[in-house]
Amino acid sequence: MRIIDKLAWIAIDNKMVLSTRSFGKDKFYIPGGKRETGETDEQALLREIKEELNVDLDKATLAKFGIFEAQAHGHTEGVMVKMTCYTASYSGQLSPRSEIEEMAWLTYADMNRISEVDRLIFDYLKANDLIN
Repeated sequence: MRIIDKLAWIAIDNKMVLSTRSFGKDKFYIPGGKRETGETDEQALLREIKEELNVDLDKATLAKFGIFEAQAHGHTEGVMVKMTCYTASYSGQLSPRSEIEEMAWLTYADMNRISEVDRLIFDYLKANDLIN
């Protein structure tokens, strides 16, 4: 079994969660990405969010939210994604950049638009009354 190790930023506003869709992809994902060699979770997440959404996460508010694992969307059976999620405040104006084609604030009703691992995260958010 192969595991894709990713980091994600859980941003919730008005009981909706921020999601992004990359160019050429058919599903939305919680924003984030993979760590580069030698990066800590914090360094990688701050870099990825700046690259993808042009905002700065506030390091002082960065808090681990949870770890979620599921079959990796678009990969062969047995390739899993492990998503280590954090919350944090941010400064700046959210705007898609780099490989991000679209961003959207999603609710639980959007489950058909997201990847398998994000479905686990949405289930958790809904069960804890954090999203509609």
